[in-house]
Amino acid sequence: MRLSEDRAASEPPVLRISELSKNFGGARALDDVSLAVRHGEVHGLLGQNGSGKSTLIKILCGFHAPDGSPVIEIDGRPVSLPVSVASLRAHGVAFVHQHLGLMPSLTVLENLMLSELAAGARGYIDWQAEARRARDLFARYEIDLDPLAPLSDLTPVARAQVAIVRAFDELRRDRAKSHARGLLVLDEPTPFLPAHDVEVLFRLVREIVADGASVIFVSHDIDEVLEITDRATVLRDGRVAGVFETAQVSKAEVIRLIVGRSVDLDAMRPPPKTLASPSIVISDLAGGGLAPFSLSLAPGEVVGLTGLIGSGYDEVIYRLYGASPASSGTLVLDGETVAVARLDPQRAIACGCVLIPGNRLQSGAVATLSVSENVNQPVFGAISRAWALSDTALLRNAANLAARFDVRPRDPQTLLGSLSGGNQQKVVLAKWFQTRPRLILLDEPTQGVDVGARAQVFGAVDEAAAQGAAVLCASSDYEQLTAICDRVVVFARGRVVAELGGSAISKAAIAEACYRSEANEERR
Repeated sequence: MRLSEDRAASEPPVLRISELSKNFGGARALDDVSLAVRHGEVHGLLGQNGSGKSTLIKILCGFHAPDGSPVIEIDGRPVSLPVSVASLRAHGVAFVHQHLGLMPSLTVLENLMLSELAAGARGYIDWQAEARRARDLFARYEIDLDPLAPLSDLTPVARAQVAIVRAFDELRRDRAKSHARGLLVLDEPTPFLPAHDVEVLFRLVREIVADGASVIFVSHDIDEVLEITDRATVLRDGRVAGVFETAQVSKAEVIRLIVGRSVDLDAMRPPPKTLASPSIVISDLAGGGLAPFSLSLAPGEVVGLTGLIGSGYDEVIYRLYGASPASSGTLVLDGETVAVARLDPQRAIACGCVLIPGNRLQSGAVATLSVSENVNQPVFGAISRAWALSDTALLRNAANLAARFDVRPRDPQTLLGSLSGGNQQKVVLAKWFQTRPRLILLDEPTQGVDVGARAQVFGAVDEAAAQGAAVLCASSDYEQLTAICDRVVVFARGRVVAELGGSAISKAAIAEACYRSEANEERR
């Protein structure tokens, strides 16, 4: 159980930040920011990309030094700035960052002990005893993981569980030494997880709070913040735009704080389209857990694919692209028939088909290359001569695409990995949409994208559809499907079980179709 509100409010905050500012050159990233986290609460931190969230967290973990003379107190004790790792541990503060800080080449147990191994803290390690301790630790939080399994074998949600349990285990030991109440900072741990896996992590967060710690939950996702947090702070343009009790606000009010204006969520449905005859026909596509699937699409049509986790909707686009093997099926594009079982991504691209994967940095782009190097990959041959690449032409093309898709910063030589999630996604969209594809396959296109950039992603998809591309969008985000789709196809246990179209599409209708269909399939 969490502490009562009266008790939490009467105790000094676990974390208090006052008058925090930070400039980078002439840009003011944080401007006199104040924040308080109560004992026993989950405190959300929201804001668009560029709002200051990342800068605040980087100051708190010691990566940046603040400007001026701000005050940061943990458990009522002032913290020397810039913050050191030793000081954070002494004050009972631990972090889990978006990329988790795990080593896939090591076992789960070795990852749990990574800080000890790196520091050479012990000359001898009783691995059997440590494995028993790890099993007890996982059992405490009802997590079914083998400590001796390679981390590379784990699902994304299991890896996130390892990172969070490791951080909290270190936090508990530090708390025991220092008598600190404990603060765990989760910096966007969920952007590449489906809804079911997010709930698994939320159960773990609730267990951690019940164990006596407080949590800062940094996220772009308003629904997640409203579900898991007690209070939240919104940053906008480096300032605090508002602090609220999450049980007392609506989603529309939170969006208004984030973007600075009201947004009509009910007006997000696209207007009805007049569509031509279908020019793309998928017939009897099957493979893995996917039963034979057929669908016809018209140029400019956006069709959503959805269902509960494991229902098979997300298999369609990867098998159709040749990224996962199909056992059968044909694809007809403008009269050209292709056997899907013989497709690979290279042939799919040649046929006019492109894929925007769910995990853009792992499967859709290269973080260590520049925006220009990423965005020009499909068109090197078209804008450079066979015997030499023209840097001028490549940079010009990248700059034009950055302007068209509003990629920020505009410098095409910026490393992709240094951009925000929304801007990374705009680069991936620009990379493929410039080729004028006939069929666009999207997997969770706004995953890890803030509310401001979502609208720009939707706009890019609408523009591509207006130019004649057909779009298949696999997504567990019902609000996203409502905003961009002309039809929504619902899956359960590998089969199509429902289809919604036109005015019948709404977030509530999609959710009802998914859960009703799954229940019906279970009774079959």
